Amino acid sequence: MSLHSLHRRAALLLALVAPFAWSAEAPPPQGVVSLSSSASLEVVRDLLSITFNTTREGPDAAAVQAQLKQALDAALTEAKKAARPGQVEVQTGNFSLSPRYTSKGAANGWQGSAELIVEGRDMQAIGQLTGRITTLTINRVGYALSRELREKSEGEVAAQAIARYRARAAEYARQFGYAGYTIREVNVSSNEQQPMPRVLAMSARAAPAPADEALPVEPGKGVVMVNVNGTVQMTK
Repeated sequence: MSLHSLHRRAALLLALVAPFAWSAEAPPPQGVVSLSSSASLEVVRDLLSITFNTTREGPDAAAVQAQLKQALDAALTEAKKAARPGQVEVQTGNFSLSPRYTSKGAANGWQGSAELIVEGRDMQAIGQLTGRITTLTINRVGYALSRELREKSEGEVAAQAIARYRARAAEYARQFGYAGYTIREVNVSSNEQQPMPRVLAMSARAAPAPADEALPVEPGKGVVMVNVNGTVQMTK
């Protein structure tokens, strides 16, 4: 190998190693502080969701399926009378049909279930609808914040959490003898504390509520929380 080639290889190796050597010798950043803050707000939930269901069983799969479809169609027809965009939304849920077995593993007919989901912001209308649906029974009741209310609440809470973060950064900088600070990195996250949906243990063939007996509704409050965390560089 020629002397010229050796010089070129040595120069290339030095160029590759030099940045790593420089970074290894660079001092750690000074005046960097990790901070976090949070804010929360209680908000009355404005969205009600009710899941209706029914089950059927029998020796013939087609007959069980027909019974489920008949019960679901009747409930869907009644629910659609009250449907209004954003206020009362109606959709079908799970529809299943499967073989039934004995404890010894032998086939013993068929069983199936069907669901109907009604949700929206008009809680009174949805509560009254429960008394008019007679072919399905209530399985789950849940409350939540609508997207519009959640986004509005998150905006308000985020402003509070960020203001607290900035105030804390300024106070820490002052206590450490610095004149101010700059933000190095920051993360903002939000969440809503939701209760578990209430499951009503009712027989699939239980008698429905009378038509004039609406389901009592009490949405309660949800908690919207925003967390801010990151690091700041304190400055002279």
